[in-house]
Amino acid sequence: MKKTSTRLADGRELIYYDLRDDTVRTAADRRPLDRTVTTSEIRRDVLLGDSVAIASHRQGRTYHPPADECPLCPTRGERLSEIPDSSYDVVVFENRFPSLAGDSGRCEVVCFTSDHDASFADLTGEQARLVLDAWTDRTSELSHLPSVEQVFCFENRGEEIGVTLGHPHGQIYAYPFTTPRTALMLRSIAAHKEATGGENLFDAVLRRETADRRVVLEGEHWVAFVPYAAHWPYEVHLYPRHRVPDLLALDEAARTEFPQVYLELLRRFDRIFAAGDGGQGAADEPRTPYIAAWHQAPFGALEEFDGVTRDDFALHLELFTIRRTSGKLKFLAGSESGMNVFINDVPPERAAERLREVASS
Repeated sequence: MKKTSTRLADGRELIYYDLRDDTVRTAADRRPLDRTVTTSEIRRDVLLGDSVAIASHRQGRTYHPPADECPLCPTRGERLSEIPDSSYDVVVFENRFPSLAGDSGRCEVVCFTSDHDASFADLTGEQARLVLDAWTDRTSELSHLPSVEQVFCFENRGEEIGVTLGHPHGQIYAYPFTTPRTALMLRSIAAHKEATGGENLFDAVLRRETADRRVVLEGEHWVAFVPYAAHWPYEVHLYPRHRVPDLLALDEAARTEFPQVYLELLRRFDRIFAAGDGGQGAADEPRTPYIAAWHQAPFGALEEFDGVTRDDFALHLELFTIRRTSGKLKFLAGSESGMNVFINDVPPERAAERLREVASS
């Protein structure tokens, strides 16, 4: 992997990650951009104990542009974009409309490929490995910023999820606090550790899940399963078999195997609602909308979590879709949005069975 850092016309950082070591990146951003001005502010909700980012400048962000005006495609002739070069392997750059900025953290965009019509599932193993290396490098770099406590790499795919740019891409949020979801996990780890005389909760969960019938696929170094208490109709958790706190701690064997396991998982997600799903699917069924979210240990202090260390946390990826069957979505209505109590219409055992069935489709 070759890494080349440069600056866009408004001062934002852009980084090329290339497969070839001899690739040269010298193209300049020719757009007449003023320096980016953001209004991001973090406000604390004293009743719930969580934080909200107020970012009014995002109202003007790019919204469903036509393909020939996509800002994530490479620059071609006089069609100027966020990426100055005419081609790229993987690119990461500071978001022009960030939810978090300055003392409130940082937001970055990760472009997985220059092919506008592709998806992550279409990448080769070599390309997927480069994305993994880019996620790892950005996690390392962002963790050293003084305002950052947690780094979150994720992908939203599909208009149903709320994606406003169709080009295959993900994002990285560097939060100035430990996120509420992670804090819940850390408290559960602490409680389980105390109740069992030191057992790690993630180890116990992985042991239980891999012994049950909700395993979707397995490799030597990774295992994917539908969790016992899945919140979403089709939800899969992907764990390295050897517990590590973050992407930085993955060994070479796990990095090498990751592309084949993850790409197969994404391809199965694309097949679960296709023709042949009990007669419900359609040949022209659009690709499955999903969220893929990496959970990593915070880099900030963990004193409030009763003896829990970073090494007690387990890196894992959570992949889920809001589609519950062909043509129907799972909406977060009163119980979910009002009280955070999820109601899942698809039994986790059936979801795992279906994901195993489509392996050879």
